[in-house]
Amino acid sequence: MADALPEYDRNDRGKGSLDDYRGVLQPKNDRVRLQLAGSNPYQEELARIVESGAAPLETAITRRTQQQEGVDAEIEVRLFTGSMVSGPVGRVPRGLEAVVDEALSRLDIAGRKQRIPVEIVSKRGVYRVDLLMGKTR
Repeated sequence: MADALPEYDRNDRGKGSLDDYRGVLQPKNDRVRLQLAGSNPYQEELARIVESGAAPLETAITRRTQQQEGVDAEIEVRLFTGSMVSGPVGRVPRGLEAVVDEALSRLDIAGRKQRIPVEIVSKRGVYRVDLLMGKTR
């Protein structure tokens, strides 16, 4: 039996829609974003990253293995912050894992680093992590 999926605060479930993609899960335009879920526990880590002024920020994740795919494992996201990798900062929202896997594959096929650009945004004093999926086109 698979582990129970975590429940997130209603404001920490992430945001994104498959309607923002066409064909083989390619973003419709350069403005498509995917907001990570489960960032509340990582507010101190996110504040540290923002205060460091590290830029550009990019994901430090890999595609899911077939075994992880089989158990529908969540994708935990860490960030490249200059020359270092951060601790976890959130997870890809449920149902959108294939979008991230396809973006990483598209980057690899194009001979680019398998890193998705990231922007940390502050909303009502809470940090959220947006993956800039449109930049992977």
